[in-house]
Amino acid sequence: MTSTNAEKPNIGVYTNPSHDLWIDSASPSLEEIQNGATLKEGEVLINVKSTGICGSDIHFWHAGCIGPMIVNGNHILGHESSGQILAVHPSITHLTPGDRVAIEPTIPCLSCAPCLSGRYNGCESVTFLSTPPHAGMLRRYLIHPAKWVYKLPSNLSYEEGALLEPLSVALAGIERAGVKLGDPVLVCGAGPIGLISAICARAAGAAPVLITDIDEGRLEFAKSVVKGVRTHLVTSSQTAADFRAAVVEVMSRGAGETIEPRVALECTGVESSIAGAVESVCFGGMVFVIGVGKNEIKIPFMRCSTREVDLRFQYRYANTWPKAIRLVSEGVVDVKGLVTHRVGLEKAREAFELVAGEGRKEGERVVKVMIQDL
Repeated sequence: MTSTNAEKPNIGVYTNPSHDLWIDSASPSLEEIQNGATLKEGEVLINVKSTGICGSDIHFWHAGCIGPMIVNGNHILGHESSGQILAVHPSITHLTPGDRVAIEPTIPCLSCAPCLSGRYNGCESVTFLSTPPHAGMLRRYLIHPAKWVYKLPSNLSYEEGALLEPLSVALAGIERAGVKLGDPVLVCGAGPIGLISAICARAAGAAPVLITDIDEGRLEFAKSVVKGVRTHLVTSSQTAADFRAAVVEVMSRGAGETIEPRVALECTGVESSIAGAVESVCFGGMVFVIGVGKNEIKIPFMRCSTREVDLRFQYRYANTWPKAIRLVSEGVVDVKGLVTHRVGLEKAREAFELVAGEGRKEGERVVKVMIQDL
């Protein structure tokens, strides 16, 4: 690896088991980079330019874990990133310094049964950046395997490159749920993943698309970024049966027929929301759970049984980045409107506090926050 034009020190955003959040020096160091730190075969050095904050980053900070994935030491966050190539190992021929790229955080072994069947999201020894014990991408410089780096077309920004990760989550859900032209689709939860899932459902030809949430402001935001979406505000007093009645009423409005969702994309992981989705879908319908919830929850077993509801779940994604790039580049999917805030890397704590609900101005709408180092 030759010397690069890197000038600023490498810093990263850390948390730990005490739930602290701070910025500190990260690896590789600026001295290592400028002195030609050795890249291994197949690796590239990237100057990370844009990183989105995910709900899982907040979980690792506040709760210290997601299920069995536990923060046991000082840990760098972030897995929604894009950047610019600074250097490449001589074995790399499809990327050169200066290229703008999106970064997939998954590094699978490519030899276990899930990997060999093409479902590397189930890799038995995966390295997923930002999931303990593997450091994340919220740092200025990153060494990464070129196999999991994708060149961005000229019409995609760094921000859009970072948004390819949550878009990949939605694409995996849409594909595995088998959403088709004309399918009535219910999306539970108007957070970033719910919004992107609704955008993708519309792009796949779903009609009508209804999104639900407990926050009226999020639903208003959904109307601004998801073309033609219908909305329903969920209240704490609603039972699953009440929820179903409201969903069917809103979906059927103006149709001259009763419309039940064929697919529900559940993006909250909340027990009551999953129950409402199961209650709402048609006979033989599917509830596809994308959201992350508690280790154990109750499900309406007999409703699933007597209505032949398929209840399925998702874990990350596989083989989605090239498709995601095409969809955004060709204008089929527009994710730009999801970004509500942009914060510099040195002020990353402010960005995390915004996402966590701390320090917001009254009425301020926070959806997707980007940490930039441009």
